[in-house]
Amino acid sequence: MVRRTWVVAAAVTAALLGGCSGQTRPLFSGAGAQEFPAPVPVPVNLAGAGDPYFPGYGNGGYDVSAYDLKIKYDPATDKLAGVATMTATATTDLSKFHLDLHGLTVEKITVEGVAATSTRQGDELIITPVVPVASGKQFVTVITYGGVPKAITAPDLGITGFLTTPDGAFTLGEPESATTWFPVNDHPKDKALYAIELTVPGDLDAISNGLLQGKSTANGWTSWRWKVTSPMAPYLATFVIGDYRTVEGVHKGKPVLTAIAETLPKGDIDEAMAKTTEITDFLEQYFGPYPFDAYGGIVIDDERVRYALETQTRPVYSNAFWSRGQNTIVVAHELAHQWFGDSVSVERWEHIWLNEGFATYAQWMWGEKIGVSTIQKEFDSRYEDPGNRIWDIAPGAPGADNIFSGSVYDRGGMTLHALRKLVGDDKFFEILKTWAAEQRDGNANTAEFITLAERISGQNLTDFFQKWLFETGRPAQ
Repeated sequence: MVRRTWVVAAAVTAALLGGCSGQTRPLFSGAGAQEFPAPVPVPVNLAGAGDPYFPGYGNGGYDVSAYDLKIKYDPATDKLAGVATMTATATTDLSKFHLDLHGLTVEKITVEGVAATSTRQGDELIITPVVPVASGKQFVTVITYGGVPKAITAPDLGITGFLTTPDGAFTLGEPESATTWFPVNDHPKDKALYAIELTVPGDLDAISNGLLQGKSTANGWTSWRWKVTSPMAPYLATFVIGDYRTVEGVHKGKPVLTAIAETLPKGDIDEAMAKTTEITDFLEQYFGPYPFDAYGGIVIDDERVRYALETQTRPVYSNAFWSRGQNTIVVAHELAHQWFGDSVSVERWEHIWLNEGFATYAQWMWGEKIGVSTIQKEFDSRYEDPGNRIWDIAPGAPGADNIFSGSVYDRGGMTLHALRKLVGDDKFFEILKTWAAEQRDGNANTAEFITLAERISGQNLTDFFQKWLFETGRPAQ
């Protein structure tokens, strides 16, 4: 994610470790064996995914494999009508389970085809099936819902989620936005496949993630069908509805679709978006194969949004970047996220430097290629300023209020450059390619990256990462 400033624990399972609560068992067998109380199982937190930064985000007790969303939106009334089908597997016995939903009204719920009951506690949708779901069982939940969607406003994060426009709407935001348009397990650790059908007035475009499966028109409405074939974190799901000029093509056998709001003048924006596949090919040399089966990007025209976001396969850019001369630099940043953030997603939000530090480094790489600057100059300009606020926050543990701080972005990128100078180019890019390959479609954390870097470099990097990621103050070179 590129925010406006850049324009200037895992969920606990309830598995028994042996015996039942209150029993004892020997620590080892044989003479002298001692008896210790068996561990008491810790109950699953159904109303959170175990993220210490955002305890209310996501839910426990199940793992989603797929969402099938059918959404009809009428810009004339701002009303949305949706049917969300969620396929999931219970990771513990579930007499009830939670989903996250902001504002919209639930009309009907079935679990395995049987009507279920529900209650609401803020943005928590609590569902009680007639028959409890046993641990390990796959189950299907269908939710019919609707209403006038409402965006989310947070003091530090701005306005995110579902935003209406004069001719349509769009959805966008990090760390949460999906809750404003469908019921969801809203945390990056629960990635899933998506089918998204958007039904809108026939004269409007409805563009989302992934592959366009087809369109059909009836009675003045057009349904656009999109399919996401690689696991996707909920905040990366997006759509735009409105009047867009689109360019379609094929690159390396994969479809390319870019879309720019028709209210924006033709010129620099179109030229920058046309370089999407060129930039992707450049990044492939250093990160490995592009991880998805579609390319693209969307440029919106809305003064409320002053950032860009790495929405999977089709990043969304604010028009503000082009008015401030960012051009292809921001495109490189968001495309790098397709590897680092989208394919390899954070296990918890404290590890966000693995997204933003990597994408920042990629934009420096692209800037060096096109002659804007060099990576070393980008590093030096920041390092030579001891008063820079990036030294006040540790990027590897920034705190919830600072996940989009300059430290996470710039000091994160600087950490990678310092690592490159320490281990050498060959080892450094082997680390990046291996990280992208071994963690593809999954979730990862900083400790795993450090372990990989040590494995490939053959060096003990504990002190290096401690100083660059987990301590305040400027590390010595």
